[in-house]
Amino acid sequence: MADLEKWDPEDSAFWESNGKKIANRNLWISIPSLLCGFAVWLYWGIITVQMLNLGFPFAKSELFTLMAISGLTGATLRIPSSFFIRLCGGRNTIFFTTALLMIPAFGAGIALQDKNTPLWIFQALALLSGIGGGNFAASMSNISFFYPKKQQGLALGLNAGLGNFGVTTMQILVPLFMTFGAFGAMGGDPMILVNSSGTLIGKIEAGSETWIQNAGFVWLLFLVPLAFFGWFGMNNIRTKEVSPDIGNPISSFMTISFMLLIGFITAAVGLWLMLPEKANGSGFGVPKELVLVGVIGATVFALKILPGQIRQSLDRQYKIFNNKHTWVMSIIYTMTFGSFIGFAASFPLAIKVIFGYSHVMVDGVMTHNTINPNGPSALMYAWMGPFIGALIRPVGGWISDKLGGALVTQVCSVIMVGAALGVAYYMKAAYASATPEEFFIPFFILFLILFAATGIGNGSTFRTIAMVFPKEQAGPVLGWTSAVAAYGAFYIPKVIGEQITATTPEVALIGFAIFYGVCLFINWWFYLRRSGEFYNP
Repeated sequence: MADLEKWDPEDSAFWESNGKKIANRNLWISIPSLLCGFAVWLYWGIITVQMLNLGFPFAKSELFTLMAISGLTGATLRIPSSFFIRLCGGRNTIFFTTALLMIPAFGAGIALQDKNTPLWIFQALALLSGIGGGNFAASMSNISFFYPKKQQGLALGLNAGLGNFGVTTMQILVPLFMTFGAFGAMGGDPMILVNSSGTLIGKIEAGSETWIQNAGFVWLLFLVPLAFFGWFGMNNIRTKEVSPDIGNPISSFMTISFMLLIGFITAAVGLWLMLPEKANGSGFGVPKELVLVGVIGATVFALKILPGQIRQSLDRQYKIFNNKHTWVMSIIYTMTFGSFIGFAASFPLAIKVIFGYSHVMVDGVMTHNTINPNGPSALMYAWMGPFIGALIRPVGGWISDKLGGALVTQVCSVIMVGAALGVAYYMKAAYASATPEEFFIPFFILFLILFAATGIGNGSTFRTIAMVFPKEQAGPVLGWTSAVAAYGAFYIPKVIGEQITATTPEVALIGFAIFYGVCLFINWWFYLRRSGEFYNP
């Protein structure tokens, strides 16, 4: 597709004549590309459950590292990805980053065929899966430039909400494709389940055949045609506000690769400092909070010192850090999207560990290793939460266009505080019971309410960003806030995993509820006070 030298969606005549058609075409290619990015980024949450069911020779704590690795890397890669559109153009960026997802997808398909594959290979593949997480920042920044402000709530809600469906799509497709040899002899041999598994339509008993490698291979069916559509169907906007100085596609691909490499390096160093020695880390046990701050700071600094045109462009875009609302919205969006993506990543394994085992006293000590034959199948239920959160996100954007983003965010904050405390109560009850399944229904319903509130809040916060920031800053701010919030995919599974190990999983949810309460106050102070700089943007 030709580059767009003129683009002014705020001009109603231009918009109605041809702009709307072009914008919608780019949006509807962007959405499935982003969907696959989310799927590849977060499929370790499902894969690790099945690895447990198949008896892969790794401890639960070691399997938890795979989700932590992909979560931290995906969030970190959003930092450089926030600036790709101005440097490289929308078409070049979406095509190339979508094509890169074929590497971890194919690699996972190969590695999962052998139980003797060492942990470090799975960790390396989880690191590469982070590309899918980074794609969100570039995708949202790109779509924000195509639409007029009055329609950005819905457009960004559709792109992000339907893109978020990658989590649900993955949680449905992966268990289904693992039940049969979808790729024949090329897809490898099946393995035999040691523990029962499941899909959205029911349990699968131990002793059944499963093709876990299809969890990686299945995404190639989508990524290959999507790369084609991205190249031939999308546009670079070459205006002064968007991408004025992009070079040829090859130079753009090299720029993207180099900036992604910076994110990979800083994330890998942070993970090494944090992980235990038995999980291929340093064993230093650096606190995760310090790792997050260090990785973010190192990534921003490393990008800042890049030479030439990249540095000049980043200097211009780094002006967003001088705006206090960049930091305010980063906190609020962490509450909504950070919670959505973190819970989506940890929900399957949390169901498996809390409700899939009986918690009984043995010689005065509470044990958590006895398989619960009446426990719910994590693969049968886990997809529903992300499904609701993603489905309702465009609704959040649409409502916010009508009522104001800050007001909708405030209501969501209140609901999230209450739902998180409710989930904490039933988590505590289940983890101290020999029959935890008795507490699953209220736990599950409250978690679905929590997911719904995060979904609506995702749409409302992006509406607020679109209204608060000038056009040139809105795209980078969208990318930056999504980068900070995406660390929820690392932080929430890590916290829940630590608290499960400490036998107090409810503490994690209580902590999250306190954070939501703080965000409720921040949102009111900056965006709902009549005397504030902005009122209900």
